[in-house]
Amino acid sequence: MHLLKFGSHGELSLTEDLIDNIPRYAILSHTWGADYEEVTFVDLKNGYGKSKAGYAKIQFCGAQAMKDGLQYFWVDTCCIDKSSSAELQEAITSMFGWYCNAAKCYVYLEDVPAHKGDNSCQSQQMWESAFRNSRWFTRGWTLQELIAPKSVEFFSPGGERLGDKKILEQQIHEITGIPITALSGAPLSEFSVDERLRCAAKR
Repeated sequence: MHLLKFGSHGELSLTEDLIDNIPRYAILSHTWGADYEEVTFVDLKNGYGKSKAGYAKIQFCGAQAMKDGLQYFWVDTCCIDKSSSAELQEAITSMFGWYCNAAKCYVYLEDVPAHKGDNSCQSQQMWESAFRNSRWFTRGWTLQELIAPKSVEFFSPGGERLGDKKILEQQIHEITGIPITALSGAPLSEFSVDERLRCAAKR
């Protein structure tokens, strides 16, 4: 598992592949843009990628991690060496555990605006409509990224915290079909195969 960290002068670096003694870390959940927009493992190794649109998500994740007292963070676009089939396969099979072990999971909703200051009924309805219709909820990976981590927090593209999975559990349940007990940490063994398939049906 490779982790990211920002140095004292703002330089971004990757750790070596960590097997044991993995430090506490934050993890990012997001929707991918076009391939040319996302920062890759090779980009970071070669010291470039800052000009890509996806770099903003990396900056956000690192900055939020620091606010939460975490030095390290993980972003799937650039922490997996996809040129190595062995590393890619390991990442796929380890993903649930990586999200489960994260101290914080930040969900970056690029299509959900920040709350407006007026807090009017109309403003809240518009925000909730955008939240419910976010592309993030249609991803296959969304299910495990909601269930596995203990702490899941949602953010706008501007970095405003929109809520967490406890505060928003009713909306998340209605959008995804995931039982509230599962969102609250109940073991997956308590849910039937039919229940699990229903949650995955629209993905």
